[in-house]
Amino acid sequence: MAQAKFTYLAKDANGKDVRGSIEANSREDAFAQLKGRQLSPSNVSPAIEPAGGLFGVPRKASTAELSMFTRQLATMIGAGIPLLEAFEILAEQTKTQNKGFGLGLQETADKVRGGMELSEAMHEFPRIFPEIYINMIKAGEASGALDVILNRMADFLEANETLKGEIKGAMTYPVISLLLIFGISGYLLIGVVPKFKQMFTMVKGELPALTRYVLAASKFMTENALLMVGIIVAIIVAYIAVMRTYQGQRFRDNLFLKLPVFGPLFQKVALSRFSRTFATLLSSGVPILGALEIVASTAGNRIIEEVLYETRETVKKGEPLSSYLATSWVFPPMVTKMIAIGERSGALEQLLSKISDFYDQQVHTTVKSMTSLIEPIMLVVMGTVVGVIVAAIFLPILELQKQLM
Repeated sequence: MAQAKFTYLAKDANGKDVRGSIEANSREDAFAQLKGRQLSPSNVSPAIEPAGGLFGVPRKASTAELSMFTRQLATMIGAGIPLLEAFEILAEQTKTQNKGFGLGLQETADKVRGGMELSEAMHEFPRIFPEIYINMIKAGEASGALDVILNRMADFLEANETLKGEIKGAMTYPVISLLLIFGISGYLLIGVVPKFKQMFTMVKGELPALTRYVLAASKFMTENALLMVGIIVAIIVAYIAVMRTYQGQRFRDNLFLKLPVFGPLFQKVALSRFSRTFATLLSSGVPILGALEIVASTAGNRIIEEVLYETRETVKKGEPLSSYLATSWVFPPMVTKMIAIGERSGALEQLLSKISDFYDQQVHTTVKSMTSLIEPIMLVVMGTVVGVIVAAIFLPILELQKQLM
């Protein structure tokens, strides 16, 4: 039997991420080979080229599109429509909006019709179906409650999309405002201030200090425009290169969590994502060790990912889930205590859901207060920067006017 090629993401003995490809008879065989190499795989997917070769339509979908599909599929299965028929109906419907997604759904249905399990077929389209989705489908297949699992998955995806939208909304205004500040300042210093330089030479005596500083800044930016563009491009390229390394990502995530204003917000978002993902997996029947591995690989933050992988190792040894979490500064005492209560009472999924709801509300409140606070601050900063440059231009003009009177 010809071996297939799989791509993988794993951790080595030092906890560093290792990516690569491997040939194996099956996904389980690939996992076994990687473990034989002393690697801990978190994701193994078939390395399959999209139909149509290099110029084919990529099989991918956004979270919003996947969420809508999942909700519709759950409704159709709940109404008694067979899985394959539901898949084909939704595939045809989806092709008009996202051809790649629709083709991916059709090809998934074809593989199921050929005898594959649905979760196994989904593994071949990792850009459509994330690891958490596939594992929940696998749990639904085992329990026979696929429509329930699909509805739960749709709730999860919708909640994640709402949270992501709130964060984007909170970050959009300050980013646009900063770009406007830099853009307007650059235009005034390079395009406007130099035009007044000749006029300023007519002023008797020394120019005001503010004007001298602005003229110096204008001269520097005008004479070194290409150098500044080169420096900015070099910084961006260096940042991208560093962010491709594990240590670079770890440094960034640690910094984000410790930022003065945005750090607590990023921490609340991470805790909400952790608790919602974990609760969804456990309530769908995924074993706790498997759930911890999936939650760690989808945490979106290297610091939290490390804590969760270490927690998984302690749980393997028979320790309570909350014991290692309590040693990390990322997880507040309220979270670890509620998890400990959930473990003792057998209601871990419900308490994790409550933690998620609590942090969702916290994020909503924080974003709302930050937005209302950032808007006037940015307006003041923008007005101050522009006002300083305009004042630097008009002070010599007023002085010249006095001298001519």
